[in-house]
Amino acid sequence: MTSLSPHEAAIQLAELGYRVFPVVPGKKVPLTQNGFKAATTDPGQIDAWWEQQPRANIGVPTGTLFVLDVDAGATWLDGEPDRLLELACAPMTLTAGGGRHYFFRQPEGHPWRSTAGQLAEKVDTRGEGGYVVVPPSILSGDRCYQWSPGQELNVPVAQLPLPPDWLTAELDRLSQPSPFALSTVGPLSAPGGATAAVGRIIPEGQRDRALARLAGVMRRGGMEEPEIAAGIHVVNRRRCKPPLPEKVVDKIANSIARYAPDEITVALIENHWGQMYDEVIPAPASRPDPGPIPSELLRVPGLISDVQDYTLLTAPYPENVLAFGGAISLLGLLSARKVRDKADNRTNLFLIALANSGAGKDHPRKVNQRILYEIGMTDALGDSFASGEGLEDRLFLNPAMLFQTDEIDGLMTQINRGKDARHEGMMNFLLRMYSSANSLHTLRAKAGVEPRTIDQPSLSVFGTAIPKHFYRSLSLKMLDNGFIARLLVMESGPRGRGQDARRIEIPGSIIEVARWWSEQNPGRDGNLRKWHPDPIEVPEHPEATALLDKYRELGDLQYSLSEQQEDGVAMAIWARIYEKARRLSLIYACSENHTSPLITPDSVRWSTAFVTHQTERMLFMCDDHVSENEFDSRCKLIVTTLRKWRDKQGDKWMPFWELNRRHPWSDREHEEIRLALLNQKLIEYEEKATGGPTQRLYRHP
Repeated sequence: MTSLSPHEAAIQLAELGYRVFPVVPGKKVPLTQNGFKAATTDPGQIDAWWEQQPRANIGVPTGTLFVLDVDAGATWLDGEPDRLLELACAPMTLTAGGGRHYFFRQPEGHPWRSTAGQLAEKVDTRGEGGYVVVPPSILSGDRCYQWSPGQELNVPVAQLPLPPDWLTAELDRLSQPSPFALSTVGPLSAPGGATAAVGRIIPEGQRDRALARLAGVMRRGGMEEPEIAAGIHVVNRRRCKPPLPEKVVDKIANSIARYAPDEITVALIENHWGQMYDEVIPAPASRPDPGPIPSELLRVPGLISDVQDYTLLTAPYPENVLAFGGAISLLGLLSARKVRDKADNRTNLFLIALANSGAGKDHPRKVNQRILYEIGMTDALGDSFASGEGLEDRLFLNPAMLFQTDEIDGLMTQINRGKDARHEGMMNFLLRMYSSANSLHTLRAKAGVEPRTIDQPSLSVFGTAIPKHFYRSLSLKMLDNGFIARLLVMESGPRGRGQDARRIEIPGSIIEVARWWSEQNPGRDGNLRKWHPDPIEVPEHPEATALLDKYRELGDLQYSLSEQQEDGVAMAIWARIYEKARRLSLIYACSENHTSPLITPDSVRWSTAFVTHQTERMLFMCDDHVSENEFDSRCKLIVTTLRKWRDKQGDKWMPFWELNRRHPWSDREHEEIRLALLNQKLIEYEEKATGGPTQRLYRHP
């Protein structure tokens, strides 16, 4: 099955009777609104899912199917070759993390649920209420799942082998714990009604169940929720490594306190709280890094490519992202208020090109200035803006404007940190202008001046900045209110080789097309056409319409998924992908054939690929850099440092002294950050005994 596409592999599994569902590309998170509960064998539904998202990974629910999950580095069954041989009779995948998944049929009368680390360290199980990701799924960094040769899953579940008898006996023992046994914590005592926990550490994978049992003992003794919460919070802080988030501990106390004292034994035996926990608190998933934008997405036929090539030819340091950003921004201005698509989208863009110092960020701006000078449109250019009122006044004089602004991170910082209403007003004005290109904008009231309006104002922004400065200038407010969602952000690579800057005349073909656009005044007769235009509707091919409709469904699906995860940032960004794709498809059509533009399937395939990559990269970068507070910022710095270490060193652990050299904070600050990141499963940590001080080791998962 590994040679099949995800769609083909999903169909083949369904034909064998395995229910499947799509999983977010590069992740283990369900793509469906109801998670793994939406799994099906219906080929029509499977076709619809994978046509909508061809790169989706494949999920298979467990239950009648039982999966043994052995992580890389597990020492379980070392020295027991006979038992390892018994496991080898089952179909097996080599997982993306370097582990193994063994596929068995779950015996009747053995309703095993999923476990984590209870069978042995680094050994999990997937049973009732769980699911696994199967080949040919891919995780971040091209790490893929694949079937072990000769052990492919090619029979129905009824023909799968049963687990070996010794494994069945052990799983049965784990599934029926003593109601009040808390062996991972130690003996319990309740002098005077107080309950304390002493003994060994409660490891990850056992913390929630151990605290639930302890809470059950307290509830059976007549304690109420506040007393239960206080007690298990102490145990969580002292014994759980790493501690659970406080809100999770509160959920445990609340769940246990719902039962009457004489009902708690049954509730614990049947793991009622564990079942609720499975539903309420999913494991966090980090977003994959899609990397820099592929070069093939930085090409649009026609005027955009012509301007881009001229910019690269004449730049002291040619940079493709900067040249492309300047060219597409120019056409967005030239076609502003002159064309629209059938959904009344326009061509104004908020585009940010990121490059390091000395990469030549000013050259594309100069090219645009020269072209607009040649056709008499320099009044449509601006270089900076200090307030929403100033922008509004410029747009009243010229309803189509392109502002080319360097170091736009400075503006973002002013908006983010500004304390007066002027900065807040600028943010609100930019938000309004992005969406006002197809409507009337009423200007602010002035004493003694008649009310004024701008018909279909078109504000475009081509900003440049240094990557790390730009992302660190942003705030959560900008992410949540949709400002960042309106941006198209592209990042350049390392600075290329320099060349002698040449003064070459702008090709006549570029000037000719640019002038053609400047002279178009569609719509009404008379001298008011420039001020009250009636833009031409660019037709679209039926196949292009169908592709756009599917892309809107993808946006809706991603929005729903983000809503379930209460991820307001992702909700805001995914909500805008359909609109962005339509705007870019329209610009592509105007570039490809300015006299008879048509939105084609090729234009939509390009625009949707561009927007999807840009969206995934933006979400990844915002996760890395945008912080709620100083503590959050430090957490993200640690994750970024460990990820860069992993990129260079592979699975090698990073010693604490190396990490502390880069981030020289106090031991207490490092400990607080480490515990927070371990709770979120964003880092791995272990301590190793040496002849001297204990060695502390970190690693990015």
